[in-house]
Amino acid sequence: MGEVNEALIFQHMREEVPNPKQIEFFKAQAKHIGYGGSRGGGKSWAGRRKAVMLSMNYDALRVLLLRRTMPELRNNHIIPLRSELHGYAKYNQDERCFLFPNGSRLMLGYCDNEGDLLQYQGQEFDVIIFEEATHFPEDWIKFICTSLRTTRKDFKPRVYYTTNPGGVGHEYIKRIFIDRQYKEGENPDDYIFIQASVYDNKVLMEANPEYIDMLKALPEHKRKAHLDGCWDVYEGQVFEEFRNDSNHYEDRYWTHVINPFTPPKEWKIWRSFDFGYSKPFSCAWWAVDYDGRIYRILELYGCVKNEADVGVKWSPDEIFKEIARIETEHEWLKDKHISGVADPAIWDKSHGVSIAETGEKYGVYFDKGDHKRLAGWMQVHYRMQFDENGIPMMYIFSNCKAFIRTIPTLMYDDHKPEDIDTKLEDHVADETRYLCMANPMKPIKVEDRKPAVYNPLESDDIKVDRYAFYRKY
Repeated sequence: MGEVNEALIFQHMREEVPNPKQIEFFKAQAKHIGYGGSRGGGKSWAGRRKAVMLSMNYDALRVLLLRRTMPELRNNHIIPLRSELHGYAKYNQDERCFLFPNGSRLMLGYCDNEGDLLQYQGQEFDVIIFEEATHFPEDWIKFICTSLRTTRKDFKPRVYYTTNPGGVGHEYIKRIFIDRQYKEGENPDDYIFIQASVYDNKVLMEANPEYIDMLKALPEHKRKAHLDGCWDVYEGQVFEEFRNDSNHYEDRYWTHVINPFTPPKEWKIWRSFDFGYSKPFSCAWWAVDYDGRIYRILELYGCVKNEADVGVKWSPDEIFKEIARIETEHEWLKDKHISGVADPAIWDKSHGVSIAETGEKYGVYFDKGDHKRLAGWMQVHYRMQFDENGIPMMYIFSNCKAFIRTIPTLMYDDHKPEDIDTKLEDHVADETRYLCMANPMKPIKVEDRKPAVYNPLESDDIKVDRYAFYRKY
């Protein structure tokens, strides 16, 4: 049968007609198909409708539609589908499954915790649909996708992802669909993304015209995520002030990421460290200028290449031997006195020689970092604030890829709304927190962020020097 038979699909739902972007999503043929972007783009409806389309058009098809939690699954899919498919498909409540006359099965599942993954182990599906895909961790998505297999010749198995920016899986979804950066074994031709906007959803705009005004009224970072579908900012992001603007790498205004330069010899050097084995370890070197501004100049991140949050499993000896080598050989570090700060946990002797003692064998010394989490995060926020001229108290050299990759992905913990979700890749953030707590500062006054303006009618001696903070260096 054909892939899309709209007369058949919508004969029992005449009041709902797909918009052009939804039709594009329906007709897409790639192995991995993403759909979403801004809020109000009609994602849930499209995902639900695609599941029904496929079940109706192909005999004996096995379709799995997933939400993260059971309440979300029930409210967004089970209840609507039981109404929409009444008299056409039979619902088995015990199995959470719709049975179609042609033998197709539409299963409705959830995955609230890691233990829930086991219910999908060993099962086989022709189609898997992740609804709100960024709510699923990357490794969960990959595990569930191992059940995507079929022996049928009339249908190629595929995965659909409906999604908005934000969530624990944000980095993964952004990588494969938005940035289109692929690892070995991932074929770029297998991935397609349909960017949806609330403006495409004419039904919503007619029924609730105030919805767009509500999105426009949101703070800038939320407006970019929810209205514009921007994947660089999103709801729940911890360090929403972080900016990586390549247009300003050289002049250093309104960006945290800048082009590397050789730090003046007089600047103090710090080393921050967070140990990891199965998870990545993170070591960074920071330069501190005459005004107390910090610059992340180098980093050593123990993460398996192209694998998020997977440690290289180096022993403490291997880690500190490499740190000592870098500090001996690198022109910015050699012959410098380096102050170290690290997670207090590395002084634990319960298993024999502590990690800190191992570091001392190689001449790598640390002081115990202040482990206060909320105070530490506030110090990071203070550092990231821009003053009225667009100058922060923290800069990141563009070669520090781990910081640039992981910091924007960190989200608040649902159960501890002031703290970072520790299930995320937070190792860079942790060692940055120790460094900031060792160099505390007060927040920048932001009552008036308007930059100073040169007035030609005033004295010629009064000029705006946007490079003032570098003037004495």
